[in-house]
Amino acid sequence: MSNHKDLQKLTTSGLLISLGIIYGDIGTSPLYVFKSIVGSQQITETLIYGGVSCIFWTLTLQTTFKYVIITLRADNKGEGGIFSLFSLVRRRAKWLIVPAVIGGCALLADGIITPPISVSAAIEGLQSYYPHLHTVPIVISILLALFIIQKFGTSLVGKAFGPMMFIWFTMMAVLGLLFIVQMPSIIKALNPYYAYLILSTNPNALIILGAVFLCTTGAEALYSDLGHCGRRNIQISWIYVKSSLVINYLGQAVWLLQHNGKVMDLNLHNPFYEIVPGWFLLYGIGIATVATIIASQALISGSFTLIAEAVRLNLWPKARINYPTEQKGQLYVPSVNWLLCAGCVGVVLLFRHSDNMEAAYGLSITVAMLMTTILVSNFLRRKKYPTYIVAMFLIVYLFIEGSFLAGNLVKFIHGGWFTLSVGFVLFTVMWTWHTARKIRNRFVKFIEIEDYFSILKELSDDETVPKYASQLVYLTSANFDSEIESKIIYSILQKQPKRADIYWLVHVDVLDEPYKKEYSVNFLVPNKVIRIDFKLGFRVEQQINLLFRKVVEDLVKKGEVDIMSRYRSLNKHKIAGDFRFVVIEKVLSRAHDLSFYESFIMAFYTYLKKISLSEERGFGLDLSFVTVEKVPLMLMAPETVTIERSH
Repeated sequence: MSNHKDLQKLTTSGLLISLGIIYGDIGTSPLYVFKSIVGSQQITETLIYGGVSCIFWTLTLQTTFKYVIITLRADNKGEGGIFSLFSLVRRRAKWLIVPAVIGGCALLADGIITPPISVSAAIEGLQSYYPHLHTVPIVISILLALFIIQKFGTSLVGKAFGPMMFIWFTMMAVLGLLFIVQMPSIIKALNPYYAYLILSTNPNALIILGAVFLCTTGAEALYSDLGHCGRRNIQISWIYVKSSLVINYLGQAVWLLQHNGKVMDLNLHNPFYEIVPGWFLLYGIGIATVATIIASQALISGSFTLIAEAVRLNLWPKARINYPTEQKGQLYVPSVNWLLCAGCVGVVLLFRHSDNMEAAYGLSITVAMLMTTILVSNFLRRKKYPTYIVAMFLIVYLFIEGSFLAGNLVKFIHGGWFTLSVGFVLFTVMWTWHTARKIRNRFVKFIEIEDYFSILKELSDDETVPKYASQLVYLTSANFDSEIESKIIYSILQKQPKRADIYWLVHVDVLDEPYKKEYSVNFLVPNKVIRIDFKLGFRVEQQINLLFRKVVEDLVKKGEVDIMSRYRSLNKHKIAGDFRFVVIEKVLSRAHDLSFYESFIMAFYTYLKKISLSEERGFGLDLSFVTVEKVPLMLMAPETVTIERSH
């Protein structure tokens, strides 16, 4: 945690780290934004001045004010991201789960479209040298290599990300300045009047608005990576990043105005590469390619973090999560990695050119930003900000993002349908997992554990019953020490009487704080029935096997529990007794009293459970010490059956 706190300080290394892992997406947008704004329209002063003005004020209002100044304040013990934000406000209202899930799915969908469009836009610069070059195989090769190296961790390459992105932003600023000096009057394009003029007079205003939005698509990453860099480092580094971006856009605008009145084929003449001197073009393409790979890496890592949080908040099926390096926050989710890989390759094969991908890009991230706006407004209310400030924030950003959504919806038939479809599939999975757990919990019956203390003690001492294990451990979902699921008692006493020296009950409580790690112990029956409650943050790996062993070791050292084998032959040699975990898997048996919607949810949930990580693996249990018992989840009383006995 000390390293975590150090990241919150303003340091040179912190600024470099933030350049390397946060600004990849927003930093590579100059490759395609102006190309998308102009499209096949005739180049006019109104179009170019209006385009620059729209870009500048979008970066100012959307990225700077909403994210850098306001949203970064909504930190959960130093952590950011939509699920961290949801953890801060979820107690305010149950319905806030909806914007959180929609926003999370939209961000994951964005992770499928961003790497292909960024890498494609960079590689297509080579067509200036080789007009007939087929870029698709090159793009797919780069993406495949990127996904293959994920399992080895990226800490080594990650150290070079900051300096590389510094070179990228400096290069953009220098290239922009080379053209600004040719037409210093371009600075007046920053006047908001030109943005108003183009949006009020151009018949393609909505299409232009959808294209302009591409300049701010990486804004969510500013917030998601708050925990890696710290607020001050992000806020200060953003000044340099925004300046470089605006200077580059102004430089591209000058080049476009030098071709005033023409209709350019921007597939062959990308404004970004046109302002690069011929002698430097290959180097520029190389640096741009590295920058897009870094942007893709940041988004992939962000997707892993998002899924890991969703798993621990019970919003996603349990998935294998690996930790390839000891670097904080570095994790690898194989299933998500290959899902994203298949999606990215599919996008390249489907759309083939970055121009076509632009239509699919932006729509899902607009939805994510709208959801963040709703959650942030609830955070501001929780922090007791005046109602008029919260209302003003909500109205202003619902209007701005609503306008961008309308602009992006125009792209729906040209490719926007793709990311919305991906987002909808992801939403279906998350919503099913969340809702099915609520349905199951309705039918979990809790009983008073105190009523069974004497019989458990008698069973433990009854030598006529074969000993099942020296230490028997059950995972319980009961929130209170006084309760226990009836299924656990049924498992111990009736399913097969399970005699043990000590019965352990383990409960895991996922906290809203990201990295908290605490436990408490309650000796319900001294040295016979012991309950351990783990309080783990939603970003803490749930290695229950290791955590439980550590707690037991501490209890033994303090003399609070005796785990020595009670077998005389082993006890005299001071050999510890064996441990066995019992995981009770509730199986849906009868669902006649469920509505059609609930029946569908439970059927889909059953399928998801089959393809997801098992409960015991999800909790990090040693499978050689685990027994899985299937117990029917009775959703209704059995129908009355009448039958007669024959003579």
